[in-house]
Amino acid sequence: MDFSKLYRLHYKRLFYISFSITKDAFLAEDVVQETFIKAMKKAETINNEDKVEAWLSVIARRTALDVIRRERKKTAVPMEQEMLECLCLITKHNVEQEVESEFVAKEIKAAIRQLARTYQDVLLLKVDGGLKEQEIATVLNLKPSTVKTRIFRARKQLKTMVQVGA
Repeated sequence: MDFSKLYRLHYKRLFYISFSITKDAFLAEDVVQETFIKAMKKAETINNEDKVEAWLSVIARRTALDVIRRERKKTAVPMEQEMLECLCLITKHNVEQEVESEFVAKEIKAAIRQLARTYQDVLLLKVDGGLKEQEIATVLNLKPSTVKTRIFRARKQLKTMVQVGA
């Protein structure tokens, strides 16, 4: 088996599975890496190469669950009182900025929902999904140039909508 080819073919799917379980991108990345390490160690047990995708998915799910269990067992380290007070002072300064950022984010998402469906799809995958243009093109079965154009036009419409509302 060519593991570099398997990695390219199945990485996104395994990352999605791992992320849906761990809810953490860094942990999901670790899970995918562990999945391929485990698969390499047991590669000789595969009899039917048509079932590799399912086999890797099962390994990823089980590994993600193991990681979650491991993370839950980690215990917190108590902080000194001075450190807690320092953190509280820092947090108080950031709360106002966070509230304002959340308010702006809600406004933008509401504006996105008013766009045409084709623009909504690309923007939500870009903003919420964190996908790149090429990945969006693959997901939506579009050309990358079409995705770039739609993102550009959607942003242009959003700017006018947000400026009018401001």
